[in-house]
Amino acid sequence: QVQLVESGGGSVQPGGSLRLSCTAPLSIFSGYAWYRQPPGKQRELVGSVTSGGFTRYADSVKGRFTISRNVTKNTVYLQMNSLKPEDTAVYYCYAKGRIDFADYWGQGTQVTVSS
Repeated sequence: QVQLVESGGGSVQPGGSLRLSCTAPLSIFSGYAWYRQPPGKQRELVGSVTSGGFTRYADSVKGRFTISRNVTKNTVYLQMNSLKPEDTAVYYCYAKGRIDFADYWGQGTQVTVSS
């Protein structure tokens, strides 16, 4: 079974940056996204990227977060800049199967923004 493997979470001060990575065989997916689940809240969409490279973002992260792909490395990235305490959450990588239309999730990685 295909697995999405995340890395790159951690703790950072407000205003800092982190980059999350999600590794999977990109050729079998039609689209990718990053979600997050803040403490005590529901999971929410952070942003997405299509196989053609089109991106869109939640209003709360526009101008601060960037999603990109490296096809040769089979990796999707979430670059997070100007981090705020309200960005604290468990971040999940998501992908949609190109053939089976199944939903695939990463294991989640904790991001904590605190002074």
